[in-house]
Amino acid sequence: MSGLRRILLYGDSVVLGSVGASLGRAAGFELVRLRAARPTAAELRAARPDVILFDIENDHPRAAFRLLEDDPDLLLLGISPDVNLVRLWEGRQYRELTADALATLIAGGAGQRSTSDGKEGAA
Repeated sequence: MSGLRRILLYGDSVVLGSVGASLGRAAGFELVRLRAARPTAAELRAARPDVILFDIENDHPRAAFRLLEDDPDLLLLGISPDVNLVRLWEGRQYRELTADALATLIAGGAGQRSTSDGKEGAA
């Protein structure tokens, strides 16, 4: 499975399931569904994610935000289905992206992050 981007789906909302199904059909991604209601940072770290996806309306992964402190390469993506918006936390930076840019951002890795459309701001 070398070279695959490991995406952790945090939560079980319909929106997250739909996004996960779409990403599951795309090449280059390994999807891991997290079933724990309130996982610890250690549980998240054990899953070794490159990306953590969550539904902003239903879930707020405090442990994932703690993981950002230790892993600046981790992408934390919150999806807001009501406004077709993706919020990205990367290290101490935060930006908003359209949902259309989500798969491109994840697949592109670090080289694509700085060129994505969006607003940057402090976390």
